[in-house]
Amino acid sequence: MAHSIVYSNHAPAPIGPYSQAIQAGNTVYVSGQIALDAQTGQLVGNGDVAQETHQVMRNLEAVLQAAGCTLRDVVKCSIFVKDLGNFGLINEIYGSYFSADYAPARETVEVSRLPKDVQVEISCVAVKA
Repeated sequence: MAHSIVYSNHAPAPIGPYSQAIQAGNTVYVSGQIALDAQTGQLVGNGDVAQETHQVMRNLEAVLQAAGCTLRDVVKCSIFVKDLGNFGLINEIYGSYFSADYAPARETVEVSRLPKDVQVEISCVAVKA
C-alpha cells in the first residue's frame, strides 16, 4: 500500500528524522506532539502541564486537519507523561477535546523523560470516513 507524508505549517516541524504524520490508505498515523509553538519553535507553558496539554492538542488538530481529518476521526491515542501525578489534569483537558460518543481508545504511560523535557506528549491514529 502506498503512503504519503502529511505536513502542516500550523504544527511544529519535526525535530528529528520523522514526519508529522503518514497517511496509508484511509489511516493517518500522527507522530507524537509536544508543546512547541509552530510559529516560534519555542516551548509553550514553561512546565505548566495544563498549557502544554492544550498546545499538544492544538498541534494534533493541525496535523489532522492537514490530512483532511478532525479529532472525530481519531481511533487511538497514546499519551506519555513525565509524572502520572498530573494524570487528572491532563485527562480533564484531553477529555475536553473529545465527546463521549467518539472518544478514542488510548493508553497513558509514565516515562522518565520526554523530548525537550516537556511534561506530556501525545500521538494518535485516525481513520478517514
